[in-house]
Amino acid sequence: MDAQRPAAPAEVLPDDLPFEQAMAQLEEIVRRLERGDVPLDESVAIYERGEALKRHCEALLKRAEARIQTIAVGPDGRAAGTAPLDVE
Repeated sequence: MDAQRPAAPAEVLPDDLPFEQAMAQLEEIVRRLERGDVPLDESVAIYERGEALKRHCEALLKRAEARIQTIAVGPDGRAAGTAPLDVE
């Protein structure tokens, strides 16, 4: 069998990665799967890793959104405080 790149490091759990690293790993997994040259067993393993990375990135984004606030404007057009960001 020819030399293949290993799947994403299994010893590093997605929960231990910062958003940027998790997203970079997820993008690499997508590139590899889209190329279609990964053996089936490895495809399944990296797909599962990608799912875990996706969930982790979504959780990090939700936490970040919860921390962002908007400036509330009073009737006179001046800042009247802050309110949670409504992303929906």
